[in-house]
Amino acid sequence: MPRLLVFQHVAAEPLGTLDALIRSRGHRIRFHNFERDPGAEPSIDRYRGLIVLGGPMNVEDQQRRPHLKTELLAIEKALHQGKPVLGICLGAQLLAHVLGARVHRHERHEIGWYDLVMTDAGRADSVLGVLGERAPVFQWHSRTYNLPAGAQQLARTETCEQQAFRWGTSAYGFQFHLEADAEMIERWLGLPAYREELAAAGLGRDEHAIRAATSPMLATTQRLANTVFNNFLDLVGRPNRRIALPSRGMPVAST
Repeated sequence: MPRLLVFQHVAAEPLGTLDALIRSRGHRIRFHNFERDPGAEPSIDRYRGLIVLGGPMNVEDQQRRPHLKTELLAIEKALHQGKPVLGICLGAQLLAHVLGARVHRHERHEIGWYDLVMTDAGRADSVLGVLGERAPVFQWHSRTYNLPAGAQQLARTETCEQQAFRWGTSAYGFQFHLEADAEMIERWLGLPAYREELAAAGLGRDEHAIRAATSPMLATTQRLANTVFNNFLDLVGRPNRRIALPSRGMPVAST
């Protein structure tokens, strides 16, 4: 039974829809939540793949958050061992940093729903190609990264050039939150720190506008997201069957 190692940074940013999909496929998950145990030093050796989730901290915070150095070393080791790696948002930035790319503040935040535009390499990619020419994705970030040397750029948005990349055959960075479900998005919109970041970003939209857009967007994207994640999990190890979870598409509760 394939075993996956997952790095989580804060309770508000879990695996989302990926959790049920991973478990339904028969994979076992080992979480390391660095908010609860910042001194943990997990080893990738016993695992078939690594997923690094998002969080409000940044690559340059290594002095204040030494666990980021631990994560960078684990990502580097996973790459050396040829194991599949998926970095989401902060995780994508950490992966890019390990590969020698610059991670820096973007000229403007991306918060809410954006059209992902696939590159030629992205449309041909075995994991992300199912998204086609364009697909709506949920974003929440203020940092971006340069494309690592030797990596394939897979997607961009009109407001941020680097949105997804593949390095080698099984290391992926997603700047966006394809794993986000209605519950996760509503949680972010309800957290004071996240709401303050949204208000300060000056994007011309508030939590009410994002909430109103979320239900129809999720109905469109969830099945595609499940296919993307199934494709990545195939790199980790193929169980007896691939699972197609039903699309949630649930409306987000009002506040």
